[in-house]
Amino acid sequence: MFIFALAVVFKLLTIQFVQGDKYRDLAEERTIKNVVIPANRGNVYSVNGNLLATSVPKYDIRIDAVTSKTKVFEKELKGLADSLAKFSGKRSSSYYQNEIRKARANKNRYYLLARDIGYSDYLRIRSFPLLKLGAFKGGLIVEQTTKREHPMGGVAERTIGYERFDEDGNVTRPGIDGAFGIKYLRGTNGLRLKQKIGKGQWKPIADYNQVEPRDGYDLYTTISVNIQDIAHHALLQQLETYQAEHGCVVVMEVETGEIRAISNLGRTKSGSYYEKLNYAVGESHEPGSTFKLMALMAALEDKVVDTSTVIDTKHGRKMFYGRAINDSKHGGYGKISVARAMEVSSNIAFASIIDDNYSAKPEKFVNRLKSWSLDKPLGVSILGEGQPVIPGPGHELWSRNALPSMAYGYNLRLTPLQTLTFYNAVANNGVMVKPTFVKEVRQLNKSIETIDKTIINNKICSDKTINEVQEILKNVVVRGTGRSLYSPYFSMAGKTGTAKTEYWMDDWEKNPRYVSTFAGYFPAENPKYSCIVIIHKPSIKKGYYGADVSGPVFKRIAQKVFTDTPIVDEIASLKVNDPSVEKEFETYYKTAQTYKTIMPSVVGLPLMDAIALLENMGLQVETLGMGVVKAQSLTKGEKIRKNQKITIEAS
Repeated sequence: MFIFALAVVFKLLTIQFVQGDKYRDLAEERTIKNVVIPANRGNVYSVNGNLLATSVPKYDIRIDAVTSKTKVFEKELKGLADSLAKFSGKRSSSYYQNEIRKARANKNRYYLLARDIGYSDYLRIRSFPLLKLGAFKGGLIVEQTTKREHPMGGVAERTIGYERFDEDGNVTRPGIDGAFGIKYLRGTNGLRLKQKIGKGQWKPIADYNQVEPRDGYDLYTTISVNIQDIAHHALLQQLETYQAEHGCVVVMEVETGEIRAISNLGRTKSGSYYEKLNYAVGESHEPGSTFKLMALMAALEDKVVDTSTVIDTKHGRKMFYGRAINDSKHGGYGKISVARAMEVSSNIAFASIIDDNYSAKPEKFVNRLKSWSLDKPLGVSILGEGQPVIPGPGHELWSRNALPSMAYGYNLRLTPLQTLTFYNAVANNGVMVKPTFVKEVRQLNKSIETIDKTIINNKICSDKTINEVQEILKNVVVRGTGRSLYSPYFSMAGKTGTAKTEYWMDDWEKNPRYVSTFAGYFPAENPKYSCIVIIHKPSIKKGYYGADVSGPVFKRIAQKVFTDTPIVDEIASLKVNDPSVEKEFETYYKTAQTYKTIMPSVVGLPLMDAIALLENMGLQVETLGMGVVKAQSLTKGEKIRKNQKITIEAS
C-alpha cells in the first residue's frame, strides 16, 4: 500500500509539474475559447449617396440566472419581469417571474430573454433591473450578429449582392458584394472570450470584446436609384403583361460606361418575378437582329458595300447552301438599299451582303469582329460573366451556313452587356468603354480609391461609318421596325431583335420560343444613355417581336429618364423658345382658368400637367402609365366635388 501511495504521489507530481501546462491548456481549450466576432461589412451606396446595402447589428439577450446573489436577485426580479412584460407586450410580469425563477432553480445559465433585436431595443433591455448590473452581478449575456439588409428591397438585389449558403454551408456572395467583398467590404473580424457552460452552449465571460472588429470600407456604386427604379418597374410590368420566362435591362452612361441601372427578373412557379440570376452579365445567347449592326459596320469598314448599295431580297425567301432564309414580311421587300435593309431588318439582305463578300475568305469577316473584342469577355468586376462565342473556320460551330447565319445574329453568342457595350461605342462616336459598377471606395468621408473610366478601344471604326450607322439607327425608330416607338417629344435610336431560341428542340414547331430585344441609346442627336432590354420566351399569344415586347420598355425608360433626369448640367441662356412647349402651356393655362367645378378634358396633356391641373381643382388623382394622357374616368362636362377620385391613363 505504501509503494502504491508513492506511485500515486509520483504520478500527481509528474502531471502537476511535468505535464501540467499541457493539461491546463487542454482544459482551458475545452472550457474557454475566443469566438470570432464578424466585422460589419461596408455599406453599398448609389451614385447619389442613397443606401443600397448595409450591415445591421442584431442582438440575442440571455441571462445567467445563477450568477447573481440571492439578495440582489430577489430585489430586482419583479422590476425585471415588469420591464420584460412591457417590452414584449405578449407575456405578463408573473410569467417572466416564474420562468426566471425556474431557470435559477434548474441552474440555467443561458436563459433566452429576447432574440434578433435591433440596437435601440438592445440598449433599452440592458437598462432593465438586474440586467443593468452587467455580466457578473446581473447575469447579462449579449450575443451580437450582423445581417445584410437592402433598403430598396429586391430592386437590383442580385447586382448589389447578398449572402447565400450552398449545400455544404459555405457562404457565397454574388454581385458587387462578392466582387469587392474580400478587398474592401469585409473588414477585420474581432474576438470575444467565451466559457463553456454545458450542453454545447458558450457564455461570454465579459460584456466587451477582447479584439474589436473593424468595419469594412464603403462602396459608392454607379447605380442611380431613380433610373434603377424606372428600369426595374418598366421591365417588371412588361414581363407580367407578356407572361415571359425572364428578362433583363441595363442602362449605361454613354461617355463613362458607368452602369446607371441593371435589373434581372426571373419568373417563379407562382408566376411572380424576382432577381433570380444576373442574366445581363452571365447569360450568353444568340443576339438575333441586334447583331446586324456589327455585320453592317464590318461591311462598311471593309468597303464591300455602302449604304446606297442595292440588295435583292427576292420575295422574302432565299436559299443558302440548301437552307432557306426568310424575312418577316410576307412577300419580301424586293430590291432595297443597304440602309433600308437595316431599317426593316431584312435577314435575306444581310445574309446576302456577308455571304457574297466574305464566303471566299470568311476569316476577314471574323477577324473584323474580333478586332472589336467581341470574342472576349469584357472583364467586368462582377463574377460570372458569360463567355462570348464568335466562331471561325475550324471551330466546331463552323459550316457553310455559319457565315450567312452570323450576318443576322445566329451561330454566335454574346451576353446582353457585351451587346450593349458595342451599341454604346456607336453612341460614343466610336470610343468603346468598359462597363463599370463602382465609382469610389471610402472609409467614412475619406476616399480610399477611385475607379476611373477604362477604354477598351479608342476608335472602333471610321467617323464616316459611325455617322452613317448613327443615322440608320435613328431611322429604325422613325420609319423602320421600331416606328411604333417613335415620339416627337424625344428622340431615340436603336435596333429591334427577334430571335428564335431552343429551335433545335423537337417540340419547337408546336411550341415556338423567342427572345425579344431592343438595344439603342437616347437622345439620338447627343446620346447621354445607352440601354438594352431583353425578354426571354414571352407568350406568343400576346406577342414576341422586339418592337412590341422589349421596345416599349426601352421607350418608357427613355421617356421617364428624359423627363425626370437633367441631361445637361449647364445652359447658356434660361430663355428657350420651344413652340411645342409653349402650345402645351397655353392649353394647360386656358383649361385651368376655364374649369373650376366642371370636369375638363385632359386627354392629350402631358401626365404631369394633368395631375397638377386636377389636384388644383381639389380632385384625388390616381394614374396609370406615363407620358401623355389618353383616357380619364370622369367625363368632360361632369360636375365635380372636392376630394372626388379620378383615374387618368397615359401612354
